[in-house]
Amino acid sequence: MNMTMLFIRILFLICSTLVGYQIGEVNDFNIYWTSLSGFGFGLLIIILEAGMRGISVRGLSSAVFGLILGLIISRLMTSALFTLFPLDKSMKDISAYLLTLSFAYLGMAIALRGRDEFNLIIPYVKFRRQDEKADTVVLDTSAIIDGRVVDILKTSFVEARLVVPRFVLKELQTIADSADAVKRQRGRRGLEILHMIRSDARFNLVVHEEDFPDTRDVDGKLVKLAKLLEAKIFTVDFNLNRISELQGVKVLNINELANALKSVVLPGEALEVKPIKEGKEHNQAIAYLDDGTMVVVEDARRFIGQSVRVSITSVLQTQAGRMVFAKPEGPSRQAS
Repeated sequence: MNMTMLFIRILFLICSTLVGYQIGEVNDFNIYWTSLSGFGFGLLIIILEAGMRGISVRGLSSAVFGLILGLIISRLMTSALFTLFPLDKSMKDISAYLLTLSFAYLGMAIALRGRDEFNLIIPYVKFRRQDEKADTVVLDTSAIIDGRVVDILKTSFVEARLVVPRFVLKELQTIADSADAVKRQRGRRGLEILHMIRSDARFNLVVHEEDFPDTRDVDGKLVKLAKLLEAKIFTVDFNLNRISELQGVKVLNINELANALKSVVLPGEALEVKPIKEGKEHNQAIAYLDDGTMVVVEDARRFIGQSVRVSITSVLQTQAGRMVFAKPEGPSRQAS
């Protein structure tokens, strides 16, 4: 338990007990029982507070907003009803109670169902200078496990407040506890990456508690959170990328960034490559550029393990990346 929270709870129990003692002394009651009652009341409130951990501030503020709106509407309705239909005092009281309870309940229920659309609720009003740019980036599980996010952050190309949702942490913990050795290693790597980011003073990393219990899949929760925070999503997940774009959420895709930074080669250019394995087709050989781009060299099987100068014949851009096709230009040269 957080030590600050423990101190606050102990202080609250002491104050509740003192209030009970004071009530007993002023009203000439048994101060032992009133003090004990005060302590019990304080303990009950603490138990109630502990049980409300799953309730988000946004959900609570939405419910309060709906309650206030319902009470205002019920007040207007009762005034209009009593003006149009004169009733005796007992019927007025019954009608007022029923309308107040009904509209208070309906206001809270409707506000909670549509809490994602409430942007003017006080805890979420964002005050900022017009010339101040405050970017927020939500980290996806795939981007954390991938690990390249740390290197990108160190280059200062992305300067933003980093948000890790609590449900992403839970997903990482589940992967880290998996019975599958590969999954377990990936999960632990993700947790280690987060530790590295958090321990670096240059990065502003926070954990967000919003869980969206009405949404089951993590991708849907990420999109909702990004909309709520007006943030971008950092990911390597192709499907999440498409879902986010369809819903108007900006995405920072590490794979797209990596593809954009690859060397640009054009048909007709000459390169020196070193084929390292056979290709799928007859007499093909496969080589790689320094940035990882695959080069398919026709009629080059005999050059495997040697440096050969090739001429680019075509370049194919796919979702997986860029693929270059080439053919030997002249006599090969043995790598020195």
